[in-house]
This record gives sequence, C-alpha cells and structure tokens, in this order.
Amino acid sequence: MSFVEYSDLVRDGDVAIVYMGHESMMPVKVRQGAQTQTRYGVIRHSSDLIGRRYGSKVTCSKGGWVHVLHPTPELWTVNLPHRTQILYSTDIATITMMLELKPGAVVCESGTGSGSLSHAILRSIAPSGHLHTVEFHQQRAEKAAEEFKEHQVDRLVTVRNQDVCKDGFGVTGVADAVFLDIPSPWEAVRHAKTAMKRRGGRLCSFSPCIEQVQRTCEALVDQGFQELSTLEVLLRVHDVRTVYLPLPDFGPDAEADIVDGDGAKTAPQASVCLKATNLPREMPGHTGYLTFATKPRT
Repeated sequence: MSFVEYSDLVRDGDVAIVYMGHESMMPVKVRQGAQTQTRYGVIRHSSDLIGRRYGSKVTCSKGGWVHVLHPTPELWTVNLPHRTQILYSTDIATITMMLELKPGAVVCESGTGSGSLSHAILRSIAPSGHLHTVEFHQQRAEKAAEEFKEHQVDRLVTVRNQDVCKDGFGVTGVADAVFLDIPSPWEAVRHAKTAMKRRGGRLCSFSPCIEQVQRTCEALVDQGFQELSTLEVLLRVHDVRTVYLPLPDFGPDAEADIVDGDGAKTAPQASVCLKATNLPREMPGHTGYLTFATKPRT
C-alpha cells in the first residue's frame, strides 16, 4: 500500500480507510491479530481485512457491514489526525494546478503541519519528484516524517525541522515550485527565491488575513517576482430536492388533458413534480487567500 501507488489487496501494515456510510469513515492501521471496534461491531484484521481486495464489503461482528477503501490524499485529508489547521480539497486542487505540479517536479513547502497538502503534492510529483518540507515545531516534524514512512512515500520527501524564515529550505536552486503556509510568509520569500531553479518557477502563499497578503506581495515585488495574483476559493453546495406544486385552475373551458414529456395526453393531475435547488442555511465561508507569483527566468 502506498498513497501514490494503487494496490489490489489489503496487506499487514497497510493504512486502510474504513467507510461506514453517511460520510463516516476512519483510518485503520492493519496489523495481524489486531481488531477495530466500529458502530457495527468488531473488525478482525487477520480474517476480515488482510488479503481482502480494496473496495470490499466487510461484515462486522454485529452483522452490519463497512467498506474497506484504499487510502488517497483526498480521503486522508478528511481522516487525518489534526495537529494544526489544514487545507481542504477546494484549496488543494487550486494550489496543485496553479503551481503546475507534475511527475518529476521538485517542490519546497513550509510548514508541513498535519500533512494534508503534502500528501496531495507527493501524489502529483510521483514517481520521480521530490518534496522538501520544513516544519518549525519539532514534534510535528517528527510525526510527519513517521506518517510519510508509514504511508510508503518517504523516498519522495525530506522533512526538516527548522525555521524557514531564518534558515530557509535547506536547498538551493532545485525547486520548480514553493508553497508557504506560515504566519509571516514575507520573511521567507527571499529563501523561496534561493530554493527555486534559475529557469524560474511558481510560488504560492496561503494567508487567512489580507494584511498578510499585502506584506507578502510587497516582498515578492522586491524580490523580482512577476504575475502576482490573489484569489479566494469559496465552496457553494446546492441541495437538490423534489417539490410538488399545485396546478393552476384555468376554469371550466380550459383543456382537460395534459401533455406529458413525450407529447402524449395524460389525465388531469392535482400537482406537478419538479426538481429544485436551494442553498443550505449555513455554508463554510472564508478559509484563506491564495497568492501566486512567478519567478522569471534568469
């Protein structure tokens, strides 16, 4: 099992995603002889998971069932243990596209945090790219390195525990793209430029406050970056529901028959069935501003 390579069968040592329906799921470290308690009863790893195909339906001890899914960066984002605030799929998709990530690319990231974006980057640059990720907090850096090894992507990533604003990324002239998610990204812009290749590349900075964006843009201009743009990704979910509306009364002289969608006449109806959409009363709003810039070729 690897987060960047698909496997057919669940093996001892894998991290599998147990899906229990209604968007309820959890990550499970598969171990010989271990068991996991769910709302539907116990899952015994030796008999219920190991050797099963990913996507299989697994019956629990109480008779209910779950699905065992292969881990992906998207599933990990909604199941990972939170050590920090994380980026979600809406922002991640925009970042990976706008940074022009592809297999073989070299990326510098700070900070690592809970590793949500890191896993998406690794999937985008595999099998021959590399991620240099920097985390200021020692315990978070150690835990991230442990997870990368457990998820069998450690060959694609180097984790450094240091202050990127003072010490940089630990590399020079290698990065195709740089991502910053730190409180004062303007202090790391010069280090980002140093880490990037001479032929140029793309930079993205994530900040929740517009004042941070302003200072970062000033630093980017001072360092010679071009094509600056800042955007905000907002998710709007439309709920689709069925509604029944009464037919209007056109009086006794109106046509008695009603024509259906195929042009055939049908008997009069008291109401008509329609599909309608409406926005939920509460929606997730602002997450942060994404500022992109390009380092010109030198």
